[in-house]
Amino acid sequence: MPKLKTKSGVKKRFKLTATGKLKHGVAGKRHRLISHNGKYIRQNRGTDVLSHADTARVKAWIPYGLD
Repeated sequence: MPKLKTKSGVKKRFKLTATGKLKHGVAGKRHRLISHNGKYIRQNRGTDVLSHADTARVKAWIPYGLD
């Protein structure tokens, strides 16, 4: 069997936690922040854990894990 290719965008956008969950950056923090209120900006600070339903799909794009 040939080797499976990894989606290169996944390598840049996600990190695996020790328990196998996926961390990702929160969307909506790049531009047009003046139209968002302070609560929105504070709550979307840092990273977040990907939902369980989306994790299975993203893990199919990284067949050999993230190194």
